[in-house]
Amino acid sequence: MYADEFSIYAGNANRPLAERITRYLKTSLGKVEVFQFANENIFVRILENVREQDVFLIQPTSRPVNESIMELLIMIDAFKRASAGRITAVIPHYSYGRSDKKDQPRVPITARLIADMLTVAGADRVLTMDLHQGQIQGFFSIPVDELTAVNLICAHIKAKQLEDIVVVSELGFAKKARHFAELLTAPLAIVEKRRVGNDDRTEVMNIIGDVAGRTAVIIDDEIDTAGSLVEALGALEAAGTRAIYSCATHGVFSGAALERIAESSLTEVIVTDTIPLPAEADDPRITVLSVAPLFGEAIKRIHRGESVGALFSSEVQMVEEMTFWDEAAEDEAIEPEPSRVTAG
Repeated sequence: MYADEFSIYAGNANRPLAERITRYLKTSLGKVEVFQFANENIFVRILENVREQDVFLIQPTSRPVNESIMELLIMIDAFKRASAGRITAVIPHYSYGRSDKKDQPRVPITARLIADMLTVAGADRVLTMDLHQGQIQGFFSIPVDELTAVNLICAHIKAKQLEDIVVVSELGFAKKARHFAELLTAPLAIVEKRRVGNDDRTEVMNIIGDVAGRTAVIIDDEIDTAGSLVEALGALEAAGTRAIYSCATHGVFSGAALERIAESSLTEVIVTDTIPLPAEADDPRITVLSVAPLFGEAIKRIHRGESVGALFSSEVQMVEEMTFWDEAAEDEAIEPEPSRVTAG
């Protein structure tokens, strides 16, 4: 059994999101040191008592990916050795998600490896969002709660009152895209594509569905190099779409992604703050929605032993409120105390 209170700590991968989550929960981040020595070894020291507490560690495995993963693993070990009652790894973005199967000879299944590492380090459960493939949950021998940003993005699109919408998705995201289309009362079109080699290049083969004269809303789990997005954009324009919006949970924006978006005819690109945007992401067409309220509600429910799935049921009418949550307007919010989390 763990103590009644819960504590939230964060590494260096996405501290702004961690602060938004604690602001939503009207609490503050716990005090911990996380930094690198000159030899690139990572050091973690907890600066307060956590014995028997319910601990939530917020750390997406985003850029620098491997450093973020090691930070998380070492933090988990530190809290385990400090006798924390339960440790939940809150991973808004789960890297290596594409490596979820052997699709070529003699290749690893790295998504499973990361799951094993988290479990061995001492995590008792995982809270994440929009995994690249749902079966990654099965790689864990501990409970996994997977949130989705589809409802938040849907509320944002609904507020625009667009007409003649068609939802566009690739096959891998079709199940969540179908739910997205149902929420918008819109038809679904599928982009058939083929990935070329291991260099992030894709080739759009076909658009399945009627998109001519409509406003296309492309939905996916992430925008990485934006290569697939640009290919789909060209195919949709050739098919006669009127305007094109791009929506994704994770704005990875690696390589030439931002340049490709800047040169595109996209009306708007909508992502969430699971990953900090690069400093050069100053395109006014990029909109960032905060998932802090959703993670905050999930943390409360996990701590209380309540249903996390109820967040996405029709019985709970809070998704739109989360979408338009204004952290600046939280008059009663408690500002997080300065923590000793430092970059190396």
